[in-house]
Amino acid sequence: MNRYGRQAETMWKQACPKRYAELEDPEAFFTDLGEQAMEMVPELEVRIAGPDVPGEGYLGKVGRLNAARNQAEEIARAEILAPPETEEPDEEDEDPDNPKSNFLAWWNRQGMEDELD
Repeated sequence: MNRYGRQAETMWKQACPKRYAELEDPEAFFTDLGEQAMEMVPELEVRIAGPDVPGEGYLGKVGRLNAARNQAEEIARAEILAPPETEEPDEEDEDPDNPKSNFLAWWNRQGMEDELD
Protein backbone atom coordinates (compact mmCIF):
# COMPACT_ATOMS: atom_id res chain seq x y z
CA MET A 1 0.00 0.00 0.00
CA ASN A 2 1.42 3.39 -0.99
CA ARG A 3 1.33 6.57 1.08
CA TYR A 4 -1.96 7.70 -0.45
CA GLY A 5 -3.59 4.44 0.58
CA ARG A 6 -2.23 4.81 4.12
CA GLN A 7 -3.54 8.39 4.26
CA ALA A 8 -6.98 7.24 3.13
CA GLU A 9 -7.02 4.43 5.67
CA THR A 10 -6.12 6.86 8.47
CA MET A 11 -8.85 9.27 7.37
CA TRP A 12 -11.47 6.53 7.18
CA LYS A 13 -10.54 5.06 10.57
CA GLN A 14 -10.85 8.43 12.25
CA ALA A 15 -13.73 10.01 10.33
CA CYS A 16 -16.03 7.03 9.84
CA PRO A 17 -14.96 4.05 11.93
CA LYS A 18 -18.26 2.22 11.40
CA ARG A 19 -17.87 2.36 7.64
CA TYR A 20 -14.22 1.29 7.95
CA ALA A 21 -15.21 -1.72 10.08
CA GLU A 22 -17.66 -2.84 7.37
CA LEU A 23 -14.92 -3.17 4.73
CA GLU A 24 -14.34 -6.82 3.84
CA ASP A 25 -10.69 -6.40 2.84
CA PRO A 26 -9.37 -3.02 4.00
CA GLU A 27 -5.84 -3.73 2.75
CA ALA A 28 -7.02 -4.35 -0.82
CA PHE A 29 -9.52 -1.47 -0.67
CA PHE A 30 -6.97 1.12 0.43
CA THR A 31 -4.29 -0.28 -1.85
CA ASP A 32 -6.68 0.28 -4.76
CA LEU A 33 -7.55 3.82 -3.61
CA GLY A 34 -3.85 4.60 -3.23
CA GLU A 35 -3.12 3.35 -6.75
CA GLN A 36 -5.95 5.46 -8.17
CA ALA A 37 -4.54 8.54 -6.44
CA MET A 38 -1.02 7.65 -7.59
CA GLU A 39 -2.25 7.71 -11.20
CA MET A 40 -4.35 10.84 -10.78
CA VAL A 41 -1.80 13.09 -9.05
CA PRO A 42 0.88 13.24 -11.79
CA GLU A 43 -1.71 13.81 -14.51
CA LEU A 44 -3.31 16.66 -12.57
CA GLU A 45 0.07 18.05 -11.59
CA VAL A 46 1.10 18.49 -15.22
CA ARG A 47 -2.20 20.11 -16.15
CA ILE A 48 -2.17 22.46 -13.16
CA ALA A 49 1.49 23.47 -13.58
CA GLY A 50 1.03 24.25 -17.26
CA PRO A 51 3.88 25.04 -19.63
CA ASP A 52 7.10 26.69 -18.58
CA VAL A 53 6.80 30.44 -18.25
CA PRO A 54 9.21 32.45 -20.42
CA GLY A 55 11.84 34.08 -18.25
CA GLU A 56 10.86 32.04 -15.21
CA GLY A 57 13.81 31.48 -12.92
CA TYR A 58 14.75 28.25 -11.20
CA LEU A 59 13.11 29.11 -7.88
CA GLY A 60 9.98 30.35 -9.59
CA LYS A 61 9.67 27.09 -11.50
CA VAL A 62 10.27 25.00 -8.39
CA GLY A 63 7.60 26.98 -6.56
CA ARG A 64 5.12 26.60 -9.42
CA LEU A 65 5.73 22.85 -9.68
CA ASN A 66 5.49 22.34 -5.91
CA ALA A 67 2.24 24.30 -5.79
CA ALA A 68 0.86 22.21 -8.67
CA ARG A 69 1.83 19.00 -6.85
CA ASN A 70 0.16 20.18 -3.64
CA GLN A 71 -3.03 21.14 -5.49
CA ALA A 72 -3.10 17.81 -7.34
CA GLU A 73 -2.72 15.90 -4.06
CA GLU A 74 -5.45 17.99 -2.45
CA ILE A 75 -7.82 17.18 -5.32
CA ALA A 76 -6.97 13.47 -5.10
CA ARG A 77 -7.61 13.49 -1.35
CA ALA A 78 -10.98 15.13 -1.84
CA GLU A 79 -12.12 13.08 -4.83
CA ILE A 80 -10.62 9.66 -4.18
CA LEU A 81 -9.23 9.26 -0.68
CA ALA A 82 -11.71 11.06 1.57
CA PRO A 83 -14.31 8.87 3.23
CA PRO A 84 -17.89 9.16 2.03
CA GLU A 85 -20.16 11.55 3.85
CA THR A 86 -22.94 8.97 4.09
CA GLU A 87 -22.12 7.69 7.57
CA GLU A 88 -24.64 8.70 10.17
CA PRO A 89 -23.02 11.26 12.46
CA ASP A 90 -22.70 10.54 16.14
CA GLU A 91 -24.65 12.86 18.40
CA GLU A 92 -21.47 14.70 19.35
CA ASP A 93 -20.67 15.23 15.66
CA GLU A 94 -23.96 17.01 14.99
CA ASP A 95 -22.77 20.05 16.93
CA PRO A 96 -21.76 22.70 14.35
CA ASP A 97 -19.07 23.92 16.75
CA ASN A 98 -17.51 20.46 16.80
CA PRO A 99 -14.67 20.34 14.22
CA LYS A 100 -15.64 16.80 13.24
CA SER A 101 -18.89 18.23 11.85
CA ASN A 102 -16.79 19.88 9.18
CA PHE A 103 -14.42 17.20 7.86
CA LEU A 104 -11.92 19.58 6.29
CA ALA A 105 -11.67 21.70 9.41
CA TRP A 106 -11.26 18.56 11.47
CA TRP A 107 -8.64 17.23 9.03
CA ASN A 108 -6.59 20.41 9.31
CA ARG A 109 -6.81 20.44 13.09
CA GLN A 110 -5.56 16.85 13.25
CA GLY A 111 -2.33 17.91 11.57
CA MET A 112 -2.82 15.34 8.81
CA GLU A 113 -1.17 17.66 6.30
CA ASP A 114 2.15 16.96 8.03
CA GLU A 115 1.89 13.26 7.05
CA LEU A 116 2.00 14.10 3.36
CA ASP A 117 5.70 14.86 3.31
